[in-house]
Amino acid sequence: MNTVIRRRILALVAILILLGFGSVVYSLVDLQIIEYEDYKVKAANQQLKDTVIPANRGVIYDANMKVLAQSATVWTVAVAPSEIDEEDRAGIAAGLSEILGVDEQSVLDKLAKTKSSYQTIKLKVEKPVADAVRQFAIEGKGGKGYKGISLSQDSKRYYPYGNFAATVLGFTGTDNNGLSGLEAYYDDVLSGTPGRQVSAQTATGGDMGYEYDSFYAPQDGNSLVLTIDEVIQHYAEKELDRAVQDYNALARGVVIVMDVHTGGILAMATKGDYDPNNPFTIYDEAKRAEVEAVADDPATEDVDEHKQALLEAQQTQWRNKAVSDLYEPGSVFKLITASAALDSGSSTLNDSFNCTGSIKVAGTTMRCAHTEGHGAENFSQALVNSCNPAFIQIGTKMGAGTFFNYFNAFGLTRKTGIDLPGEAQSQFYTAEGLGPVQLASCSFGQSNKITPIQMITAVATIANGGDLVQPHLVSKVLDAGGNLVEDLEPEAKRQVISEETAKTICSIMQEASGRAAVKGYRVGGKSGTSQKLDSGDPEARISSFVGIAPCDDPQIAVLVILDEPQNKVLGEVFGGYLAAPVVGQIMSQALPYLGVEKIYTAEEAAEADVTVPNVTGQEVANAQVTLTRDKGLSVDVKGSGSTVVRQFPSSGTLPRGGTVTLYTEEGLADEMVTVPEVTGRDMASVEKALAAAGLNLRKDGSTGSSSVIATTQDLAAGTQVPLGTVVTVSFHDPSVSAD
Repeated sequence: MNTVIRRRILALVAILILLGFGSVVYSLVDLQIIEYEDYKVKAANQQLKDTVIPANRGVIYDANMKVLAQSATVWTVAVAPSEIDEEDRAGIAAGLSEILGVDEQSVLDKLAKTKSSYQTIKLKVEKPVADAVRQFAIEGKGGKGYKGISLSQDSKRYYPYGNFAATVLGFTGTDNNGLSGLEAYYDDVLSGTPGRQVSAQTATGGDMGYEYDSFYAPQDGNSLVLTIDEVIQHYAEKELDRAVQDYNALARGVVIVMDVHTGGILAMATKGDYDPNNPFTIYDEAKRAEVEAVADDPATEDVDEHKQALLEAQQTQWRNKAVSDLYEPGSVFKLITASAALDSGSSTLNDSFNCTGSIKVAGTTMRCAHTEGHGAENFSQALVNSCNPAFIQIGTKMGAGTFFNYFNAFGLTRKTGIDLPGEAQSQFYTAEGLGPVQLASCSFGQSNKITPIQMITAVATIANGGDLVQPHLVSKVLDAGGNLVEDLEPEAKRQVISEETAKTICSIMQEASGRAAVKGYRVGGKSGTSQKLDSGDPEARISSFVGIAPCDDPQIAVLVILDEPQNKVLGEVFGGYLAAPVVGQIMSQALPYLGVEKIYTAEEAAEADVTVPNVTGQEVANAQVTLTRDKGLSVDVKGSGSTVVRQFPSSGTLPRGGTVTLYTEEGLADEMVTVPEVTGRDMASVEKALAAAGLNLRKDGSTGSSSVIATTQDLAAGTQVPLGTVVTVSFHDPSVSAD
């Protein structure tokens, strides 16, 4: 080998050495400088295990600290396909599908993703099921355990009363974030801050021991104390649900009960609703059938059409009509027009009107619901009669500017700011847009559209002496230890009308209470029956009634709305017929519960219920004395024995003067009688018909006049019932408007 060749070889070797050294230097620079942060993170990830510890979501309490929503520990079941042997997949899929109630093939599909180290099988698994999964992972089917199955802790929201206040409380999603209602509005308050546990790991992935762990405790969410009273909420929901069903309100119903002095919501409900424990299930049978029909229709090729139908049905049942739906309030709004007219001085109680059944405004004929006309009437009578022509004149005399100023002062031009998501903005004519026809229509409650929460807040202003209050649902925020964090009781916004005006309107409202009347309480109210002008259905109506009680010192206001009722009373869907009794039933339960004392008139005292004593085992003569002399009841003796062996009713209450049936022989069966049809009759005729049938009568609604008409009976005609059963009949005074 000559010198030239040797030199070339040495040069080549030197170059190779330099290149190799340069590569090493570059790699060192890349590792230690350029990619340092990335490799540092990767190394930390291999050496450390970071586990998120969820915070407990705060509790939602009612006003008396009853739990309405709380969270509990659940588990997520997952698998690590990369760690599972192929021969174990079928056994794991079969076992997990059986325990968890999931599809076996879907588990197999997830196990087949062998490059994955984490596949979720089921979320929100409760303890008994989680324990079964844990046992299965340890022992398997034949004593052989399975690797690659994991359980991680999570939390699940529980609503112990089911669909109670569902549209108010809302619900949470799989990530425990609020998706609706108070859960969404106060999500930041309720959520808390998750914690972390950072654990050191060995080279093989095992834990190095607790001495190497760092623990960052979660900060639990704060809790809410509501103004909602669970007892009053139950009263309100029960009565509203019954009315929605009885009158077949196609577009659902709404009830709000408000403390008129604080604006606190004691009850709020929309029916039909849903169970927040399973919010994605459709609970309205008709809606569910519609959704299923879309899914089953062969003509429906697009899966998205079914999804859209399902989503619309879900959003409908989640929607809180009390704050999210606009409506034309109808004659209930006449309370606002009347208050504005008296307070501004544009009208007085001495003003007189002559209603002929219609009135012309700028060439447009506007009619009264009382088509034959009310004739001569003063201001108070116009409100009690709910006379449209009179209120058109009242509004016209007030003028567009004054009308709009009071409309604005009552808070009807902006959202109330209630602590719920999705509050709708009202739609209304400004002063400049109120021409003669528009002003006339707005004066009796049509054309302008507001929310139910705006309507009851405006009525509360009248009831409390003239102050506009802030409606709200949360009174306090507590920390995880139960300590007060924040008191949220708001102040009144402003005085809208004088106390004198407010008292005057409250006094007139008592005359208009109609079927909402409650014995022992001075209930004031106003009915409304409004057209749904933009619904496309000329027959669509909204029946409503607002009540306050007691009129001499109002404590609560109750608003009930039935949207598109189909079943009529005396051929009509008037708010005074349909919604007023619902308000009356709620008042009759809520007022005693709140400790409001009953003060009976002489007439009411004579008809007040008395407790039926149990006289079984007594001599008939003694039993008769106890029932007749001591309780003011009548007695009907069946049999020839000398001792009472059974009675009907055996307990409870009866209207004073009612009849108790006493059986004096063993083996005598209850005598069954048929309930007669009494609706549409006057009171004397009703009393006679029920007495002839051997039934007791409980009078409800307007009973102070001999001209009242029976509008409803709680037991349907033709029903077979025991002799002496009480039939509750609701009466309406034709002289009090029901529209």
